[in-house]
Amino acid sequence: MTVRLLLLCAGATEATRAARFAAPDDALDPAGLTKLRALRLGAAASWRCVVAPERSAGETAAALGLAGAEQAALADQDAGAWRARALATLSADELTAWLAAPERGAPGGESLEAVRGRVGAWLDSLAAHEGRWLAVTHAAVIRAALAHALALPVAATLAIDVAPLATVALSFTDRWRLRELRRGGADSSP
Repeated sequence: MTVRLLLLCAGATEATRAARFAAPDDALDPAGLTKLRALRLGAAASWRCVVAPERSAGETAAALGLAGAEQAALADQDAGAWRARALATLSADELTAWLAAPERGAPGGESLEAVRGRVGAWLDSLAAHEGRWLAVTHAAVIRAALAHALALPVAATLAIDVAPLATVALSFTDRWRLRELRRGGADSSP
């Protein structure tokens, strides 16, 4: 049984550019929409599609003409008390503690390990469904998927740049494998 999965990072929002923790209702910004219109998914555009519940993921899918089912497991990492806050508004102590171990997440939020748990469970369930899948989601979810698929420590995935519109191609036969990681741009076909 073979499964192919293309993970697409949602387009840029104002929060992305303002170094602000995301909120579920963040919309794509004009520059993000412009870059999105240049994106070419190739054959992956016809694959079964699932979309994270956040507005930016839904707008990304819609702008690409994708009709995808919402998938709760693909939700962005919950930033808890820091949701929609700019890094510049954090106290020096808060910022220092977070930078020392960002995988722990924000106060009252979700750790990257928790994200890995729910994304890993979703990947494991997907492995039982032969076919080709396209998932529109967020950087933290893509890092969590990579941690699960490649058996990496979640902290190690923070060294992987996952920019808006980046794609990660995974496949499953006897185990998950990384096929490709692309930064995002005009041609992200797998």
